[in-house]
Amino acid sequence: MHLSAAGLPPGPRLPPVLQSAAWVFRPIAFLNENRRAFGTRFTMQLAGLPPLVVLSQPSDIKEVFTGDPDVFHAGSANVVLRPILGESSLLLLDGDRHMNERRLMMPSFHGERMQAYATIMREAADRSIEGWPVGRPFSLHHEMQGVTLEVIMRTVFGIADGARKEALRRALVDMLAFGDRPSLLLLIGSDGRLRWQGVHDRLGRLSPWASFKHTIQAVDGQLLEEVRRRRRASVEGDDVLSMLLSARDEDGGSMSDAQLVDEMKTLLVAGHETTATALTWTVLELLQRPEVHRRLRSELDSGREEYLDAVVKESLRLHPIVPMVGRRLQAEAVVGGRAYPKGTVLAPSIYLTQRNPDVWRDPDVFDPDRFLDWKSNPYELLPFGGGVRRCIGLAFAMLEMKQVLRRIVERAELSLAPGYRPRLVRRGITFAVSEGLPVISASRPS
Repeated sequence: MHLSAAGLPPGPRLPPVLQSAAWVFRPIAFLNENRRAFGTRFTMQLAGLPPLVVLSQPSDIKEVFTGDPDVFHAGSANVVLRPILGESSLLLLDGDRHMNERRLMMPSFHGERMQAYATIMREAADRSIEGWPVGRPFSLHHEMQGVTLEVIMRTVFGIADGARKEALRRALVDMLAFGDRPSLLLLIGSDGRLRWQGVHDRLGRLSPWASFKHTIQAVDGQLLEEVRRRRRASVEGDDVLSMLLSARDEDGGSMSDAQLVDEMKTLLVAGHETTATALTWTVLELLQRPEVHRRLRSELDSGREEYLDAVVKESLRLHPIVPMVGRRLQAEAVVGGRAYPKGTVLAPSIYLTQRNPDVWRDPDVFDPDRFLDWKSNPYELLPFGGGVRRCIGLAFAMLEMKQVLRRIVERAELSLAPGYRPRLVRRGITFAVSEGLPVISASRPS
């Protein structure tokens, strides 16, 4: 039995099934309509899910992010991802188990190894740029996917070349391709299980879920084989998998094979499509604003990186890749002076908060200058989430965006394909540029 939305902030009166369809197929319009109608707090009721209270006031978000993690559960709010990421994914854990796993993983994304990662990122960007066709349109998003996958293969899995890399790459690409089918999200219930199981059983191989499940099993098999091979080899490296294989908790325990497989998938999903999409949005903004593009190139030529950092932050502000994060209440909690019952999902909206006109001057305008004198506020700018659930790969993602963007600005001469009109489209749980952003390279890279 699901919690009633009665007594919660007002929201759309559409039946839950129609709200679900609107959320999947026209998410930004749906968010904006509700923001205009109901303000910075409103309740969405999606089919088969508990009430979702969307928040976009920084003071409310601060209370959520700093709330008791035993009450504000993020893992149970992310169960829609369980069929993809597995039971042991960091994104699906709560309480002590989440904190223990987080402590094991955090060292992999800090320290001197980040400089080694930067070299790999530049090499991957250069390899992609040098293969771009000249004079005919190509999908920049596709190229950025190739770059970020190459980076993950080398920095996370520690595989540079060979048959192992190609086999794993093919399996991962097949899994990620399901991101083009947001309707699959409607098949997963609030407990993370498949809805209408009997129908899928009768359809057999004709069920879209059967194909998806087969793909996930293939990825799990490839990753498990790689984990076991690395355990047998007992060779330490600078990649993330090597770090996790040797990581020990306070009691001397290590991560199991199943945990490692799930965390590898989590790092792939969290660090591949999201970064590729963020880079694509950023290049789009540069191509639409030649003055910003010229200034960035000039600043980089002069050895200054402050403007590069500002460009990346402004792109992430204007185009957050994930629209919101969730916390499912394990007990009644008060946020913004209002009591919310157990079972409610409080959802800080990254998109609405970062375009809140009460917080940001001209919020719909791409203006990197705003970040040149901006003092960090994690409840106003939150593209990587916040609190104890803030993305552990934040520094890695920012480094990758800057390294790749720098190489594109320094080496490429791009323009939008004639007649192209960009728009936002949903790709699974992310918001991407339509048609993969078709661009034209004017010449071979310098």
